[in-house]
Amino acid sequence: MLTGMRSNPRGDKTPDDAFGAEWVRVLAHRQREGQHVMDKVVERFRATGVRPDDVESHLRDAGDRLYAAATSDDDRCADEFGGPRAVALLAAEISALMSHLVARAASIRSVCVEAMLEEFSAVTVAGAIGVARQKVYELAKPEADKDYLDHSPWRME
Repeated sequence: MLTGMRSNPRGDKTPDDAFGAEWVRVLAHRQREGQHVMDKVVERFRATGVRPDDVESHLRDAGDRLYAAATSDDDRCADEFGGPRAVALLAAEISALMSHLVARAASIRSVCVEAMLEEFSAVTVAGAIGVARQKVYELAKPEADKDYLDHSPWRME
């Protein structure tokens, strides 16, 4: 018998595998960070009882409900969302998504700066987009990175 192996007659899937696919979908903005980071994020959410659909709903409203609760006069405003730890994690995930979208926008800008440099001087491009001339060459890239989200979570498909 092989040591270190367990019998699993129904295959290698565990009950969490279906949930795992949901986590991968909901946390798609984290894919660039690698599996280890994704696993840690999911582990923290699971430890607080936060499910993929909970995270998704807060990503879709970009934290509007969390912000409304946090700015209310209610001392227990986090309770309806799973408590302070859960809300802190949800807010951090909204921040991670926004960072991803900012990086995606920067990638788009880089391609356009490169295209502008084909027609105009660095000084002209810098003035047109409001950056220092030296920065123009740092920004310019021949193509956009392709490993960003294709669309934001709140866009209707």
